[in-house]
Amino acid sequence: MRTLLHFTFVLNILLFASFTTPSHAFQKNKDKFVVVLDAGHGGHDPGNVGNGYKEKEIALNIVLSVGKALEKHPNIKVIYTRKTDVFVPLRDRAKVANNADADLFVSIHCNSHHTGAHGTETFVLGLHENQRNFEIAKKENEVIFLEEDYKSHYDGFDPNAPESFIGLTLMQEEYLDQSTQLARLVQDNFTKTLKRIDRGVKQAGFWVLHNTYMPSVLVETGFLTYKPEGAYLNSEKGQNEMSLSIYKGVMDYKMILDRNVGQNLYKNIANKEVVKEAVDEEIKSHSASKVVYPNTVFKIQLAAGLNKLEPKPHNFKGLKEISIEKEDRLFKYFYGNTSDYNEIKKMAAVAKAKGYPDSFIVAYQNGKRVNVSQVINSASN
Repeated sequence: MRTLLHFTFVLNILLFASFTTPSHAFQKNKDKFVVVLDAGHGGHDPGNVGNGYKEKEIALNIVLSVGKALEKHPNIKVIYTRKTDVFVPLRDRAKVANNADADLFVSIHCNSHHTGAHGTETFVLGLHENQRNFEIAKKENEVIFLEEDYKSHYDGFDPNAPESFIGLTLMQEEYLDQSTQLARLVQDNFTKTLKRIDRGVKQAGFWVLHNTYMPSVLVETGFLTYKPEGAYLNSEKGQNEMSLSIYKGVMDYKMILDRNVGQNLYKNIANKEVVKEAVDEEIKSHSASKVVYPNTVFKIQLAAGLNKLEPKPHNFKGLKEISIEKEDRLFKYFYGNTSDYNEIKKMAAVAKAKGYPDSFIVAYQNGKRVNVSQVINSASN
């Protein structure tokens, strides 16, 4: 019966994803950039109470401070999932963001652990990389048990069962790149400016992230169970500093969007000799042994933006074979087009050397984007 419930849950997610067109991935509201701020827990759900500090209060204070700073910008609209000490079901938090057709969803929390763990980490939706990430997601997802008749609202989802997370990533797959970018900007502000311990940008199966249709992150501002960090987060100074870092991360992300073409198009070539070597390597690759995958086309995704650029070499650091795809209002730019995996790997090296360090290989079959690793693994089986 348990297995059947999990199968039904995953099937429902697949069916829902197949009949739903995602909202625009970038600045969707013509007049305002809409940011939804979510203070974790609330009401009869205190969150963690390490060393007597209350997660629900700290998260709310930080959210209100971030919102106050963002609201000073006339072109930004801030929406809160809660502004007081009330309980908000997970499904309603996601619903607020989706109904607002928001551009960003930022959920703020405080961490806990039975060891002396401390530091900040920011999560995007994905399969758990390790047991620790699963435990964090499990802790945040277990709030559904505080809801009446939760089984009827979450399609058999069980926070305690790893297999329940199989279908979660489908809903956020379109926004993973943008979510990761925002998460990295927030983490950099925590660690480079505030000198907090960097626990990194991570992936885990948070239900509240999976059900939002825009770039979304969950910020763990620190561990209340680590007394020095708990005291810092419970202080006015700590909350002000953490909120300022999150605010700056959101503004940095918006600035990149306002430039229209994504940050990768603005990076300079650091080492011309590296570029020359990579280009020479690309030329050699034409005589190298080929690894061809029939009915598959590999490309390198360079960047994405709101405005259309002509696919000319001077717009892409001299790279040729540039193609464009439009998804909603977003233009995505690609380099190369080949069924030879060895060749695309050489071209990936060229792209990175020419100033696109965050570029990556993508794959298409029958005109539809597919997972690269699945293509490689299926061919080897």
